[in-house]
Amino acid sequence: MATNMLKERYSGKINTVTIGATKEQGGTRTSTVTVGGDATMPFLHFEGDMPNKAAVAMEIQDVKPAWHPALHQIYDDVMDCPAAWAKKCVEFGADMIYLKLAGAHPDNGDKSPEECAKVVKDVLAAVGVPLIVVGCGNDEKDNAVLPVVAEAAAGENLLIGLAKQDNYKSVAAAAMVHKHKVLAQSPLDINICKQLNILISELGLPAENILIDPSTAALGYGIEYTYSILERGRLGALAGDKMLSQPVICQVGYEAWRAKEAVASEEDFPNWGNQTERAILWEAMTAAGLAQGGANVMVLRHPEAVRLFKKNIDELMVKPEI
Repeated sequence: MATNMLKERYSGKINTVTIGATKEQGGTRTSTVTVGGDATMPFLHFEGDMPNKAAVAMEIQDVKPAWHPALHQIYDDVMDCPAAWAKKCVEFGADMIYLKLAGAHPDNGDKSPEECAKVVKDVLAAVGVPLIVVGCGNDEKDNAVLPVVAEAAAGENLLIGLAKQDNYKSVAAAAMVHKHKVLAQSPLDINICKQLNILISELGLPAENILIDPSTAALGYGIEYTYSILERGRLGALAGDKMLSQPVICQVGYEAWRAKEAVASEEDFPNWGNQTERAILWEAMTAAGLAQGGANVMVLRHPEAVRLFKKNIDELMVKPEI
């Protein structure tokens, strides 16, 4: 018996955004990444198009971080060299590199803007994938660093951030002058998210050049709230709200690898199983859940979590016969 599928009708869609620029486009990348373009809720292929699957950015830092022991087993030999670290991530399947300039923080090395720009140029020279560059989290220092980085990487079409309510002007201005995209972060609040996009757009940066970082929670630690924010944003975009129509990036690795289930030892919780395996699964499952909410880019750390997440997305992108 034939069944007529009930379909929602949407007037809007998520913007399509490309990160990175090839030689022909004025950059030096050997590949670019395009995300967005969705005209439906996630993976409901019968209702609308989802032309681009979720991408993976693997995180590196410009100074050696104190990460989970399971991550040090993978990266310890390259953590002192961001360029070598980036190469290793590309070998593990990274679509993009997410470079955090943690060493610029006044309490973590206080690197100069010029030193940070050199790190970015070294990473660009080492790999051909697009680059996401974020500051150290100190607004005053990021306001000094990010414009210099943006100028040093002019033409590469970076995604730079984080643009927040207190420092969006300098980040957006640098992106406009040197033709990069902006990563705008809001604190899990749909109204602040929308307002920040409006403020950045009013400076002259097109809304199509913005990606949203709504802030993220890990599996078991508020992921339901993150999911609800993603869902509300997607529904608003599909209803035609241009200030919610930006693709979304989630910093999954940072949140998942500090969850209790990732850091608790087997001695303390013997029934929880192997610590490394459960930590990897915590990251992969967090990413999978957020993809169902509508995220377009996942920032991950462990190569096995990358593999598991990509496998899941490949399966979800297959359009079922109805």
